[in-house]
Amino acid sequence: MTASDFPVWHGTTIVLVKKDGRTVIGGDGQVSIGQTIVKGNAKKVRRLAKGEVIGGFAGATADAFTLFERLEAKLEQYPGQLMRACVELAKDWRTDRYLRRLEAMMLVADAKAALVLTGNGDVLEPEATERGSVMGIGSGGNYALAAARALLDTDRDAAAIARRALEIASEICVYTNRSVVIEEIASN
Repeated sequence: MTASDFPVWHGTTIVLVKKDGRTVIGGDGQVSIGQTIVKGNAKKVRRLAKGEVIGGFAGATADAFTLFERLEAKLEQYPGQLMRACVELAKDWRTDRYLRRLEAMMLVADAKAALVLTGNGDVLEPEATERGSVMGIGSGGNYALAAARALLDTDRDAAAIARRALEIASEICVYTNRSVVIEEIASN
């Protein structure tokens, strides 16, 4: 039996919203193997660096935990410098033989920056508009991204936008549910 013969762990939805001095990362709780839901309340969004950083992941769970641990170590090495820590993690992710095989994406934010990290070495900031900015990753990420962009024009705050965007994604993406976890941080 080869790795491709095993059922595929499918997606999630993680969304980041920056609006009115607040940054929020929200995620659903569904974990699926193939066509089977194996858990409905997984926590894919958490606080890092003694609460100064929030992050969410999409992809293989063990891979994401490994990346969170590596990011924590980089944040200890470069305290208060999320961008630098993420760039250093991305370098390692691209060049380290073990890390290169990890399949996950991350959204992370602190008071100064909001970033998406990928295994391709990408460290990207969301496009900022006068209304705010949003990013989405995972199987329902594009649905949540579209919904959040539309909701930026409303009077909803960042947390309400993230929650509603995840609800909309759950109505479209079969790998996304309504068991939502939201973490929020003040931003500059």
